[in-house]
Amino acid sequence: MDIKNTVAVVTGGASGLGEAVARNFVAQGAKVALLDMAEEKGNKLAGELGGQAIYINTNVADEESVQQAVNTTVEKFGGIHIVVNCAGIVIAQKVLGKKGVMPLENFNKIIQVNLVGTFNVIRLAVEKMAQNAPNDGGERGVIINTVSVAAYEGQIGQAAYSASKGGIVGMILPIARELAAHGIRVMGIAPGVFETPMFDMLPESAKEALGKMTPFPPRLGRPSEFAMLVEDIVRNPMLNGSTIRLDGAIRMQPK
Repeated sequence: MDIKNTVAVVTGGASGLGEAVARNFVAQGAKVALLDMAEEKGNKLAGELGGQAIYINTNVADEESVQQAVNTTVEKFGGIHIVVNCAGIVIAQKVLGKKGVMPLENFNKIIQVNLVGTFNVIRLAVEKMAQNAPNDGGERGVIINTVSVAAYEGQIGQAAYSASKGGIVGMILPIARELAAHGIRVMGIAPGVFETPMFDMLPESAKEALGKMTPFPPRLGRPSEFAMLVEDIVRNPMLNGSTIRLDGAIRMQPK
């Protein structure tokens, strides 16, 4: 699918991986709706991107919030052709720690935002996507979901996070098979250790040590590299129903 003149919805679009994706889409001639709860950052980025972008305060786990965001995007830009799900949260906690067992509400919160939130955005966006006129190849839309290498090699303390990301991996193929009838592709990207806002508080020495865990290149991944793969997936019609690891050959250790 040609990115120029398309409309993209990017969740978690106010910073990190989502911001890089949004900036690249706008540079390629697309219009972008930034769905995020970080209002100050979202409005600032939308202002930088000009009339090609809007910010919509959105809780991906809330049905009404996402429905309103989807409707606003269609009203403003005329449709939705691409969805990139980057919204997610991380809570590191052992199942059985020094203070007792993990509270069930903590597990549920991760699942609700990361897994249910991703599905919630997909289901409401594809209702609009299916109404698009197909391109010459029969495509009406592309959905790209952010997973994590933790879906495959979860570390100690990542039971909830790994379960949420593994759930996304598991639903990609059945949704891709279902939406094939509408000309909509569904893919996933599993990043390794990337430069994102969660690392902002770490000293450079700690970031460098984390980066060296990656065989090659021995550094943290860059959001622009994630955005590059998103662009490649959108453009390549044969990429469908699977998850691509973007990890520099890293395999996470138990801790």
